[in-house]
Amino acid sequence: MSEAQSDIQSRTSTASATAAGGSGGALSPLVTDLGRTTIADTVVAKIAGIAAREVSGVHALGGGAARAVGAIRERIPGGRTNQSLGVSVEVGERQAAVDLQLVAEYGVSIADLAQGIRRNVISSIERMTSLEVTEVNIDVQDVFLESDDQDQQGQQTEPRVQ
Repeated sequence: MSEAQSDIQSRTSTASATAAGGSGGALSPLVTDLGRTTIADTVVAKIAGIAAREVSGVHALGGGAARAVGAIRERIPGGRTNQSLGVSVEVGERQAAVDLQLVAEYGVSIADLAQGIRRNVISSIERMTSLEVTEVNIDVQDVFLESDDQDQQGQQTEPRVQ
C-alpha cells in the first residue's frame, strides 16, 4: 500500500470512528476531513415518496389538487410519475425532516399504516443518505373506496350532450 493510500485509509477510519461516537463529534459520514457530501432536498423527497408507496395500504401520495395535476402530467407524452408528489422535506448537513400527504385505502388501520410508513421512510433515508431522520409527519387527506373509482368510470360512458 502506498503512503497516500495509507493516509487516506487512516483519515477515513478516523472519520468513521468520530461519526460512530468517537471524540470530536464534528465529523459524520457526509462530512469528513476528505470533503463534504451534500444531498439535495429533491433526492430525499424522492426516496421518501418511493418508500411510502411501498407500504401496503397507501393508495396515493398528495392531496386532491396535487394528484389531479400529477395525473395530467403523466398523460403528457414523455411525462413521468412524480415520485415526490405529496412529499416535502427539510434537509440539513446531518438531519432531515419529512412531511407526507397521502390517501389511505379503506379498511386499513391508519395508526398501523402511519407506523409502517415511518419505519420504511426512516430506514430508507438513513440507509441511502446517512442523514438522521428527526421526524416523519403524516397527513392523511382522504380514504380511497374502490366503489368511488368504479362510479367515475361508469359515468364517463354516456355522452352528456348531442
